[in-house]
Parts: sequence; C-alpha cells; structure tokens
Amino acid sequence: MDNEILKCGLDAINRGDIDAFDEIYMELRVPVYTIIFRILYDEPLAEDVMQEVFIKLLQSLPSSHIKNPRAWIFKIARNLAIDNKRKSSPYLSSDDMKSLEPSLEDTIGMRLDVETAMRLLPLDEREIVSLHINAGFKFREIADITDIPLGTVLWKYQKAIGRLRSYFNGGAI
Repeated sequence: MDNEILKCGLDAINRGDIDAFDEIYMELRVPVYTIIFRILYDEPLAEDVMQEVFIKLLQSLPSSHIKNPRAWIFKIARNLAIDNKRKSSPYLSSDDMKSLEPSLEDTIGMRLDVETAMRLLPLDEREIVSLHINAGFKFREIADITDIPLGTVLWKYQKAIGRLRSYFNGGAI
C-alpha cells in the first residue's frame, strides 16, 4: 500500500469509513507484526503490540500534513516494540539487547532459516534489514524512522547483509 492510497484511506477513516480501516489493517498487519516480532521475538507480545499500533492509529489519525503516513505507522510500531522490550528486560543495557542470540535449545534440530540468522544480528541491524525487506522502506525513510543518519543506515544494512551471507555460507555472524 503506497502513501497516496494510505492517505486516502486515512482520510476515509476520518470521515467514519470503518471499511477503510479494515483495508489498511489487512494490508499492513503482516509487515507491522514482522517488524515488532523481530524486535521482541515473543509471538503473543508481538501480537499485542501490533494491536496497540492499530488502536493508536485510530486514536490519533495523522493529519494530511504528514508526508509519509506509512513511515509514521512503522515508527509507532518500532517505538512501541522497543518500549515493550525495555519493560520486559529493564536490566539489560543497549549493548546486551544488541547481542541477544537464541539459546542452544532453540537452534538444536531447527533447520537453518532466515529467522535463525536474523536473530543473530544485532537489534539495530535486524531492524534496518526488516524495515527494508519486509516493510519495503527506502533507506532514507528508514533513517527517518530510526533517527539514524542515512550513511549509517546504509553501512549497517550492508554489514548485516554481509553477516547473513557469511552465516548461510557456513560461517559465523
């Protein structure tokens, strides 16, 4: 769903058209959930946060001056997921959060797949890859969503892709 269609849908919701909300929800729920899940790695919590994103969307519909409502929605999703991550692990530093890896029990018997590799990436790299690949954002939009300079976003994306490539070729991340 591109920004123009999304703006029209949001305007329709402002006029009371609940069907427009259903369309937006059906179109964005999977990529929004994916972004949240890749931050939290907790299915029930990710589902709750996803619902919170869409409730927040209904409660505070963006005005027409927002240039990129899609980025606005994903920024809400990202921020709510990070807030929930901090609530669930208040004693972890940001360095600890970046180095979260699956336990040995999670990986034994599991086939090598993208989720496993993504879990091994630091949180900031995982977010950038997910926002680009799953949500379809351009790097400039990702820079706006994450409040990271564009050059840093590009560098972290290339670094993450290199790590994933290495992992799938039998190396370590």
